[in-house]
Amino acid sequence: MMPRGLRRLVHLVLFCPMSKGLQSRLPALKVKYLLLAWLGILVASWVLYMQYSSYSELCRGHVCHMVICDHYRRGIISGSSCKALCEERSLTLQRCMSTSSTHQVYSGLWKDRPVVIKCGLEEPLKGDGAPDSVLRQEMTLFDKPTRGTSMDEFREMLLSFLKSNLGEQPSLTTLVGRVITLADVNKDRKVSLAEAKSVWALLQINEFLLMVALQEKEHTLKLLGFCGDLYVTERVGHSSLYRLEVPSYLQALVPEALSSSLNQWLAPAWPRRARITIGLLEFIEEVFHGAYGSFLMCDASPRHVGYNFRYDCKMADLRSVASEMAVRSFLRGRRCETNADCTFGRDCTATCDRLVKQCNTEVVQPNLAKVCVMLQDYLVSGAPQDLRIDLEKQLRTCVTLSGLASQMEVHHSLVLNNLKTLLWKTISNTQYS
Repeated sequence: MMPRGLRRLVHLVLFCPMSKGLQSRLPALKVKYLLLAWLGILVASWVLYMQYSSYSELCRGHVCHMVICDHYRRGIISGSSCKALCEERSLTLQRCMSTSSTHQVYSGLWKDRPVVIKCGLEEPLKGDGAPDSVLRQEMTLFDKPTRGTSMDEFREMLLSFLKSNLGEQPSLTTLVGRVITLADVNKDRKVSLAEAKSVWALLQINEFLLMVALQEKEHTLKLLGFCGDLYVTERVGHSSLYRLEVPSYLQALVPEALSSSLNQWLAPAWPRRARITIGLLEFIEEVFHGAYGSFLMCDASPRHVGYNFRYDCKMADLRSVASEMAVRSFLRGRRCETNADCTFGRDCTATCDRLVKQCNTEVVQPNLAKVCVMLQDYLVSGAPQDLRIDLEKQLRTCVTLSGLASQMEVHHSLVLNNLKTLLWKTISNTQYS
């Protein structure tokens, strides 16, 4: 039993820290410290609560694992990662990195190799959060193609789907062949129904489609495997340009200037930032009039741009990159009152024709201009003095670029090459090149 005097002291501290009796017994200085301690405890408790509630809402990897493995054991899906995930357990989910409850992202290990595992989930039902309800929702993902679909019919399905998403491109038949090769997990030159259902479900995920289309590009993450609509990619050392990311529930408490200063202090040395930037500019070139059309970055955020230990740029998140065809299809005929009504994703915005109250289909700001806005903070700080004025001038020119077709071709390429050349000349013939 706790002694009576000690119990009374605990009661005073816990339940009436600001009572007049306590204030009369303690010096004013001690009361001030007690107030600060209580404030610290309250803030820490709130942060822990928000962290826990955020984690439980966003991180549903166990559900994803259960759904995928249930479908695999029933023969509904297939994939090159299924055996490792569901039988051998050599593919394991570790740290949750999800920012959305419907798109699960986990770091993991596959036979001791660091990987990133991504899986889509339906929004949990409000009245029924049981795992079997998730199973019922996920079943609709794998309803195509149906039993009896021939190989020729499946090829036609793929070609039609790719045309609707990427437009009429001369090399689409090559991409169809690439998808079929990817689907043929056991390499028997046939695609089973389970293999076809899996790759069809994966193609509905924008990021997966882009990874397949851009798999030969240097700055796209390598696809390592899949199972159903779960897919595995290589892991890069840094999944964001900035190392410090303030959680959304703390952003009101942490001044933006403070987080920006800390990020600049924690950022790599300037020559390494220049190397990462050159890679990012090369990615902009890769997605501008490539073999499968043009792609637009519809959320140019530092959170989506990563880099490896050699400071090579790697696009860690392609979910916000969309084909120009998809953006135009979304905008065509769309009713509007202001330009804000003509926005695809976060910032792929077109103008609103207020006479006919319909959106135009040309996005106002091109990829390069959006990236240059981001680079004004990332690249100018810490730049060599003899380079700074020229760098700031080129970035100012870059952010004013228009997405209108009349300006895109020559002007876009000229600005991009000038900026890339300026950076490369500064770091070439050094250890950072």
